[in-house]
Amino acid sequence: MDDRGGGSFVAVRRISQGLDRGSACHSTSAEVVAGSAAWLGRGLSCVCAQRRESDSRPSFDLTPLQEECLQRLQNRIDIAYDGSIREHQETLRALWCAAFPGEELSGLISEQWKEMGWQGKDPSTDFRGGGFISLENLLYFARNFPKSFQDLLRKREGDRALWEYPFAVAGVNITFMLIQMLDLEAVKPRTLAGATFLKFLAENELAFDLLYCITFKMMDHQWLEMHASYMDFNSVMKATRRELEKELLLEDVTQLEDLPSYCLLSR
Repeated sequence: MDDRGGGSFVAVRRISQGLDRGSACHSTSAEVVAGSAAWLGRGLSCVCAQRRESDSRPSFDLTPLQEECLQRLQNRIDIAYDGSIREHQETLRALWCAAFPGEELSGLISEQWKEMGWQGKDPSTDFRGGGFISLENLLYFARNFPKSFQDLLRKREGDRALWEYPFAVAGVNITFMLIQMLDLEAVKPRTLAGATFLKFLAENELAFDLLYCITFKMMDHQWLEMHASYMDFNSVMKATRRELEKELLLEDVTQLEDLPSYCLLSR
């Protein structure tokens, strides 16, 4: 994942609540403003500390089933988004249809993508931070928890900031943060949170996708609790990571559905 993070970022200015689409001109209630990483204080760059060669963290033994499930998840993580692959194209189209049902997409490269919170008209350039799995995560969220997905996309809940985080790019950041936090690229997990997650993964192969949905909703909850604006995004992500690690290690949590933040999700 050497090429994840960096680049330019976008801020979304709230003009009005919701993304109402009653007109044929596909008007949007969000104004997307591009800026450099320097101007935006590193914007939505990865908020997790980079690994150092000197790290000496313990590793945890895995069962054969956990090893198998981790390998399959790592195989997913290793797949970069490739716009020339038909499956990737169709998954991207499926995300659009799930996000904006009834609104026709003019093309995989279109100004319409900015309505979802991508940096520009070609969302493929934003997948460097999370790979194809970050697109799969977004689609899983849209299909399995459509109400929560739409609430976050359209910023329906709470007293929102004037400058809001861009939904889709934030989603890619969440994928990247989870991969780092759970140490999923290591042969064995070197954190207790990672070892705990693999127990859940052995019970549910889609545990990473489910945890992604929980984390996205948790992040937005932290955003509102902190009365955050765009420049506070990294602080919100750090607070989200701390809260998630704490919940994963609660004694009475035996599955992801037991996490206190799971109740934030709505179908």
